[in-house]
Amino acid sequence: MGVEIPKFVKWAGGKGQLIEQFIPLFPTKFNTYIEPFVGGGAVFFHIIQNYKPKKIILSDINEELINTYKIVKTDVERLIVELKQHKEYHLAEGKKYYLTIRATNPNSLPPLERAARFIYLNKTCFNGLYRVNSKGEFNVPMGAYKNPDIVQEDRLRKVNKLLKNVTLKIMSFEKVLTLAKKGDFIYFDPPYYPLKNKNSFTTYTKDSFMEPEQELLAEVFKKLDKKGCFVMLSNSNTKFIKDLYKKFKIKIVKATRMINCDGKNRGKINEVVVMNY
Repeated sequence: MGVEIPKFVKWAGGKGQLIEQFIPLFPTKFNTYIEPFVGGGAVFFHIIQNYKPKKIILSDINEELINTYKIVKTDVERLIVELKQHKEYHLAEGKKYYLTIRATNPNSLPPLERAARFIYLNKTCFNGLYRVNSKGEFNVPMGAYKNPDIVQEDRLRKVNKLLKNVTLKIMSFEKVLTLAKKGDFIYFDPPYYPLKNKNSFTTYTKDSFMEPEQELLAEVFKKLDKKGCFVMLSNSNTKFIKDLYKKFKIKIVKATRMINCDGKNRGKINEVVVMNY
């Protein structure tokens, strides 16, 4: 089992590299598939192409991300035109253009231009990292790419087709309780609990995701379990996380850590996958 994963954005902690390890862990039969921290969508792309569930709900608290998914779903051809313009200006002006687009308030843009800005910055910023400051302003420096792959026409058109019947929501994860029913499969890929210091990169919005949020997520996991849902969750291999889910099945998978300013600290690392089935 395996098909191309047509990710159209880079995302910290993306699961594309782990799909082969996940395949034996997915439930074989389920009703609706729900992913409340969709990010780059690698697990969704695998599930929709291999399991073909009748209904799929993808959500995230990140408005920029969900707006982009919606535009890829509904207006992909005009999005491609916008991205070609961004590429043209980027190759001509480089950092000057990048900083101009980065400084633009996305709330001042129509949804189409907002999505094009999001993809442009994602493809040209350092490491594809999405990070905002306390005011919610994107603040990642430009990456050192000679010819960044900004447009990706074929990939965007493929994603457009895959999203055809998918429901997209801007939604905090606990609201999944109002949507999920017995027999549904929910996959959680939250910001990970830090392995060492609490200043680690743990979030993709201006809101933090520390002990209280992790504890709330564990409560949501338990409530979904009682509903009769299939629930799977990824997180860091820490005592805190393993204690939160000690009543459930925990598997270790090996991931490659890509986001670290020190190249020597990029390498294989253990992560946990929690399942209630």
